[in-house]
Amino acid sequence: MSQMDFLDLETVLSTFHQAANDALKEFSCLVEASCKMIDYSENATYLVEDAQGKKYILRISRPNYHKKEEIEAEIAWLNSLHEQSPIDVSLPMRADDGDYVHAHQYNDTIYYSTLFTFLEGNAPDENNEENLIHQFETLGKITALFHKHTIEQHDHYEDFQRMIWDYDTILGKSPKWARWQDGLGMTPARIALYEEASQVIQKKLEAFGKSKTRFGLIHADLRLANLLIYGDEIKVIDFDDCGFGWYLYDLATSVSFIEHMPYLEDLIASWIKGYSQVRTLSDEEIEMIPTFILMRRLQLISWVGSRDNETTRLLGENYTIQSDTLVKNYLAKNKIL
Repeated sequence: MSQMDFLDLETVLSTFHQAANDALKEFSCLVEASCKMIDYSENATYLVEDAQGKKYILRISRPNYHKKEEIEAEIAWLNSLHEQSPIDVSLPMRADDGDYVHAHQYNDTIYYSTLFTFLEGNAPDENNEENLIHQFETLGKITALFHKHTIEQHDHYEDFQRMIWDYDTILGKSPKWARWQDGLGMTPARIALYEEASQVIQKKLEAFGKSKTRFGLIHADLRLANLLIYGDEIKVIDFDDCGFGWYLYDLATSVSFIEHMPYLEDLIASWIKGYSQVRTLSDEEIEMIPTFILMRRLQLISWVGSRDNETTRLLGENYTIQSDTLVKNYLAKNKIL
């Protein structure tokens, strides 16, 4: 854990605010801009508005989460997607010195800042079942476009410095976030149940393999909060977790926090329909979908238990308790619901 994990939330946010104010000084066009925090999760996100009313998004990255080179790789991918695909993404902005990423140091801790273009739209509504199912067809198509681009540019991205999302870094011995075993509401019986599922997941992933048609550069966090609905369009934001992982992991992240909802199977069917318009999924890949969804669910249990923000406080221990049924269903019939 980093030093900030031991600080109270008010102190943590105060330093993020200081970094945001210092970041704006890198842009002469934002001297008189307003800056308001709109989200705090892994990073702190601010809405910036200049004197003419033009909006931007400023991200202050969580300390010790990424190296500067990793953030620059994320930016390179965003620019490539903008130039070579029809996907609508938020683009990085160069500061007065020509750089995209700037370091701000406080008490021996470095915070990286990046400014992005502002995209209009609103996150999908998980309570509007009919709309969400329809939107997942579009999301499936967009996700396939991501993967098609990655496969076509495989050699170009092979040397990118980005994290790897595989069993070891998600549920295994080197978890990027935290150990699911330390999640909220864990008991010896629950740990034993989840460990059984985790071992099944590991074996299936080993058999599934990491060929370049199944494993490559992915967004890795396509949850509803990172999608913007604007008319019939879906725009994608927050590439902070992008890295190398299984393409089907992107589907699993799309149903983050709603894996237990009764319309899950409809979402998956709609997503497959959209995805198949661009890339074909084999029967083996479709059979693996529950494995990726449960792996993500267990990973999120670790995230909820190791972070202090509005989302984790809202989910709390109940998110773990709700997972019991999903784990039992997976072990009994390879289904989530």
